[in-house]
Amino acid sequence: MIGNKNEGLSITLGFPDGDDYDNKKKQSVYRIWKRLSSLQRSLIFLVLLLCGISAIYIIPNLRQSHPTNTDQVVKDKRDEKDSIQKLVLEKDKEKADFIASLKRKHAKHQIDDLMNHPLKTVDNDFKVEQKETSAVYDYFSPYRKHSSRQTAVIDAFKMSWSAYKKYAWGHDEFHPISKTHSEWFQLGLTIVDGIDTAIIMGLKTEYEDARTWIQNDLVFTHDRDVNLFETTIRILGGLLSAFHLTKDNVFKEKATDIGNRMLPCFNSPSKVPYSDINLLTGKAHAPRWGPDSSTSEVTTIQLEFRDLSRITGDKKYEKAVDTVSNHVHNLPKKNGLVPIFINANTGHFRNSATITLGARGDSYYEYLLKQWLQTGKTNSMYIDDYKEAVDGMRSQLVRQSEPNKLTYIGELLGGRSFSPKMDHLVCFLPGTLALGYINGMPEEHMNLAKEMMRTCYEMYNKMPTKLSPEIVFFNQAKKSKDDLFVKPADSHNLLRPETVESLFYLHRITGDKIYQDWGWQIFQAFMKYTKVEGAGFSSINNVRSIGNPGFRDKLESFFLAETLKYFYLLFEDSIDYLSLDKYVFNTEGHALPIYSQ
Repeated sequence: MIGNKNEGLSITLGFPDGDDYDNKKKQSVYRIWKRLSSLQRSLIFLVLLLCGISAIYIIPNLRQSHPTNTDQVVKDKRDEKDSIQKLVLEKDKEKADFIASLKRKHAKHQIDDLMNHPLKTVDNDFKVEQKETSAVYDYFSPYRKHSSRQTAVIDAFKMSWSAYKKYAWGHDEFHPISKTHSEWFQLGLTIVDGIDTAIIMGLKTEYEDARTWIQNDLVFTHDRDVNLFETTIRILGGLLSAFHLTKDNVFKEKATDIGNRMLPCFNSPSKVPYSDINLLTGKAHAPRWGPDSSTSEVTTIQLEFRDLSRITGDKKYEKAVDTVSNHVHNLPKKNGLVPIFINANTGHFRNSATITLGARGDSYYEYLLKQWLQTGKTNSMYIDDYKEAVDGMRSQLVRQSEPNKLTYIGELLGGRSFSPKMDHLVCFLPGTLALGYINGMPEEHMNLAKEMMRTCYEMYNKMPTKLSPEIVFFNQAKKSKDDLFVKPADSHNLLRPETVESLFYLHRITGDKIYQDWGWQIFQAFMKYTKVEGAGFSSINNVRSIGNPGFRDKLESFFLAETLKYFYLLFEDSIDYLSLDKYVFNTEGHALPIYSQ
């Protein structure tokens, strides 16, 4: 009943009581409606209108709170599409792929081909898992964005690659002054060594040219000796990195072929591999110049052969290099430090050899840490040897120059007498120490890394050309005017990557932009003094001469494989791009995945 108290009016909605009620059933709805007053009809219309409005607002809310499966699927797909489109517009394709992969995790069968899964041999006893489990990143995405410094590095790469393609395509080495070429191993060294840099920079045309040559023209049947170490880190490493970055089986097949051809090197009496092998005949032997192999060379092949086992499921490659590592681990050392020569027949170090972190010794220490990382930090032998070696460096080799106290790493001549000589090659060490620090090594490792990084920068900064010589000697006398000096025979620059490599690690790990600024200064010096107009870049003879540095007429393949790659990565601010949690770089700058075991 609806009433108005002031007027005393009462209106009843419904049918009349009494006798009329019995007759109402016989009346049509229309006749009943006609008997209602105008006011009653208006009120009924009002009630129906209110019910309709309430339904419009209440029912969708109920559906939102209790959606059907179909509604939820439609909403999820719409949200997924909107999220991906938004991220693409923000030019963050990698994050979009990651979000999409999470949304599709219930449909695992649709993405199996894009994932890395356990590999096993036919006898089912070799299983590994890779930490990198996301779909292949689209390095050639049009949505990628580069900083202005990265763009300058890309231009340098393209300039050098174009000159090599014009004058030396398919040959190992390019001579930019004479515009000629030469062979070292007859394996298209510059192409294979540089292809993953083209991928990482997003250079699709250069990549496709290189891939086509590798597929159609790269063969390992030339009657020619090659060096096991150089071929492993440059050719095998380059092919493996290209495979992991693209998942293109062309690279996997070529890597397997050359891996098989190099295995005879391990058939020495001591299992310490011979240094050289003929890829056609399979005949392996010690170097022509003497009976010993370089220690760094026989201990800097493990990352690559182990990775080959992981992608093929064939454990023979990993077994071969593990045998070498175990043998070297059990040899006597000087506070964890090793002489630079080892005999493949006897398996023993040459005890009278120099101990150095420069040539023939450097990457032994680098690979101790990186093997531990590659195998998911599961093999304590590598990290124990690494920590002992760093302790040995600090006690036996670390000194400070006069007058400015630059920290440097010297050498032990004959394993005993200290020399204040330091190769540019030693400048890999700051990066390695910093990488160890973020993986649990003590803080004094990072302190040494920063001090050494400053010294390596000063090796460039103190030269008139702002480019480092190959070797420097540090002053130890209290009244010295300069911290370092350079002998004439050591004043050349080979476009080496080690300092830029360490700058990359220090910036990636600390976020300190001073390392980018140092790197930019070095890059500009390369552009000023090593650029050859119309022909890329060349190593130079004299970093102390602004007026006449003198071209050596040679482009080293590692300039494309490492130096420019590390420049590019140094100027990348994202710590997720080629994350150090997912990849470990071999000594030639090729990215290999980290595994869980």
